This record gives sequence, C-alpha cells and structure tokens, in this order.
Amino acid sequence: MLNLYGSGVALVTPFTNDNNINYDKLEELIEYQIGNNTDFLVPCGTTGESSSLSNNEKKQLIKFVVEKTKNRIPVIAGTGSNNTKIAIEMSKYAKKVGADGVLVVTPYYNKSNQEGLYVHYKKIADAIYPLPLILYNVPSRTGIDISVETIVKLARIENIIGIKEANPSLEKIANIINTTKEYNFKVFSGNDNLLIPTLSLGGSGVISVCANIIPDKMHNICTNNDKDLFFTYLDLMNVLFVDVNPIMVKEAMNYLGLDVGKVRLPLYKSSNVNNLKLYKVLEMLKDEFKI
Repeated sequence: MLNLYGSGVALVTPFTNDNNINYDKLEELIEYQIGNNTDFLVPCGTTGESSSLSNNEKKQLIKFVVEKTKNRIPVIAGTGSNNTKIAIEMSKYAKKVGADGVLVVTPYYNKSNQEGLYVHYKKIADAIYPLPLILYNVPSRTGIDISVETIVKLARIENIIGIKEANPSLEKIANIINTTKEYNFKVFSGNDNLLIPTLSLGGSGVISVCANIIPDKMHNICTNNDKDLFFTYLDLMNVLFVDVNPIMVKEAMNYLGLDVGKVRLPLYKSSNVNNLKLYKVLEMLKDEFKI
C-alpha cells in the first residue's frame, strides 16, 4: 500500500486567456514541482478549481498529470463528488489511467448523515480496490464535518489510507491520530498554517496551497519538522487565505511570473486591498523564491 509522507501540492489549474486549461503551463508546473522536491501531486482538488471543471476536463487533466509525471512522484487525483455514482466513475477513471491514489471530498450540499458518509466512502473504496483512497474533510466548503467515529470506521477499510483534515480543530486532529494509529492511517493537514502542530501530533504532512509557490520549503518543513522555516513563511500561508482559495495563490503566482491565468467564475479577482497585502508579503520574501 502507498506510504505517503511530506508535502503534497494542491495543484492549481492554469487557464489560457480564453479560459481553457493551459496544458503547456500545466506541464511547466509539474516539472517545477518535481524539480523542487514536492513529495506528491494533487490535481483536481479545491485549489485546482475542481468544482468549475467539467467531468471531461477533470479526466483529461488527471490523465495529463499522470502521463507527464512519469512515475517520478505519486499522483493523488481529486475525484470527489456529492453524487456517489459520479465519484465512483471518476475514481475508476483515475485508477485506469494510472493515478497512485484518489482524494475524495465529503459530499457537499447534500449534507449526508454520518452513516451515509460511511457508505459513500466504502462504496468508492470497494469500487477501486486496491487503489488507495484519502478522505478529504473541509467543512467550511462542504457544510458537513466527518466525525472522528466515522473516520475510525473508515480507517478499518484496507485501501482507505488517510485523510486530508481541513477542520482547524487541533483537538480533532489529535483524536484522529490517536484513535487510528493501529491502522497506520495518515493524517495530512489541510491548512498550511497548522502544519507544524499537525506534525507534532504525529501527522504525516500537508496537502498544501503554499507549495504551489514554495514547494521546496514545504517539503523541508515536513522532512525536518523545521519550525524556524515554518515561521518564516507563516505570513505567506496566512495571506493566501485573505480571500477564497485559490484566488490569492493564483494572484501570487501571476505576480511572480508563473502566469497561471485567472480563476473561473463564480470565483473572481480579489480587492486591491487584499492584493496589496499579498504583494507586501511576496516582496518581503522575494529573495527566497526559486522562480
């Protein structure tokens, strides 16, 4: 079974001026990430604007990332949906084209009860066995919070190997780690600014927005449990969330010359006030970037 650890980048989806996926730029981003020690790639997640991509676009994007990565590092494809049938279809497709695992967000809007969440995930995991599945809990986006008890039940399923936990409660993170340790269950921080606390509790790393800009630094924080490096970039981690993700990280990448295009509607560019806050942090750190 896949033994993930470290910094996985929640990869942005670059767009052309006419709002199509920019595959030339995506290939550049893949090479940039691999060349700067990112531990694994996560396309088609929240930061990749998955909710604004069609299913065909997601399939093409996942296939492209797998093919261009060429087994150099793992690819964990975002395949979640609030429709269980579609989540199974997308996860089977990711398996077919060679992804190393899938990241499956809790069903949004439906607001399933906990037993429904368990059955949803079990059906997906069974459909793609033995491909590894990582749960993704982000209640601020989905309106639902998967409970520790449900996570423990799911951790007993062989190919459900971990969770990206974006509930900011350190108490919950501690409880997940403590109650699933017998299953070798991985807990990845879904919040960059909680990476060191998560690692200190026994977490396995992060699925990171900030890694789009500083992949080597996020890798080193994970590898060395480097608190000083973490605090160096804490302002950057925080300023990337003064508006809805991935608005600010795309603005930052464009400011630094990575030219990833705009976000898709209904997301929209941020205010001048927020952008100035971002630029100030970027300028303070400009000597640190390898871009």
